[in-house]
Amino acid sequence: MHALVAMPRALVIGGSLGGLLAANALRAAGWDVDVFERSVGELSGRGGGIVLQADVLQAFQFAGLVHDPVPGVRSIDRIYLSASDRVLQRSPMPQAQTSWNVLYRILRDGLPPERLHGGASFTSYEQDGQRVTAHFADGRSEAGDLLVGADGARSTVRAQMLPGLEPAYAGYVAWRGSVPEALLPAALRQKLDASFVFQQGDAHLLLAYLVPGDDGSVEDGRRRWNWIWYRRVGAGGPLAALLTGRDGRTHTASLPPGEVREEHVAALLGDAVGLAAPSFRTLLEATAAPFVQAIVDLQTPAMLDRRVLLLGDAAFVPRPHAADSTAKAAADALTLAMLLRQRAAAPDVGLAQWEQLRLTAGHGMAISGIELGDRIMGLTRT
Repeated sequence: MHALVAMPRALVIGGSLGGLLAANALRAAGWDVDVFERSVGELSGRGGGIVLQADVLQAFQFAGLVHDPVPGVRSIDRIYLSASDRVLQRSPMPQAQTSWNVLYRILRDGLPPERLHGGASFTSYEQDGQRVTAHFADGRSEAGDLLVGADGARSTVRAQMLPGLEPAYAGYVAWRGSVPEALLPAALRQKLDASFVFQQGDAHLLLAYLVPGDDGSVEDGRRRWNWIWYRRVGAGGPLAALLTGRDGRTHTASLPPGEVREEHVAALLGDAVGLAAPSFRTLLEATAAPFVQAIVDLQTPAMLDRRVLLLGDAAFVPRPHAADSTAKAAADALTLAMLLRQRAAAPDVGLAQWEQLRLTAGHGMAISGIELGDRIMGLTRT
């Protein structure tokens, strides 16, 4: 009678998309996985839109997630509007858009509930040979064969692995919001339907596209328009003022819906009168609670410390213009799972190969994103 061989165990720190992608992929590769998230209960993705890239679909397929196709809204053309709302250019560019909430629900449902641990605030890790132990603020500790730091741009795992490495503000922010399409005038819905819409201004950029509704529906009339307005905001005082919420607390990266101060929302809508095309003004004015995110850059010189690794935004934060962030996390997770499955007898070899591949991809993505973003926003680096 053969003795049972224990499955290798992975501890995933961070329960957002990157962590859930890693957890689903590693389970499919034969790993025992637990996810630790500092927030209690399910996360809210603030309704943000996501372009449905091939890397995401491949990661879903590898993990055996049953949603085929993933709920998404197809756009056929890209159109560019003038400030007066005239269509300056129309180019065929079919693609599909989904939302953060849709992907999050599918990924979360793909894991056993008992493997999802909320209210677990990671503090530090220590390693002993081929084992790694994670420590949490409530005093508990968990040991495994691999620790995946998927805890975002302000990663606590990265703070221990690479002390002092923090995201750098890029000089502009993204205002975001979403509007149920049923709230929009019929003429506007007809004009923009099946389009990915842009308006390039002087040092600012507006864009909008359809995503599934809050319930994941892609039916006509039940979808949402997701919009983004990239605008310059000075570092230091101006950025801190914008990221100071209604409770008086200053955030480092973003303010969620309902937390942006009324005067800042009013200023945004006031600026839209002179800068935004009427179609975009209608979207902004119909948004119940816009939110704002600082655009940052992050490139890590390493992604691996023996049995501890950084994945997704914990390692690289690309500019959002190429819609690469979720796709990068999916590729990180898929590549990791495939190499660990191939190198089951020598996981350290697989991890070393993974780091080399994903470092190269991450640096390339970050550099091209900086060049594209600076060009769009009219920024010059010294």
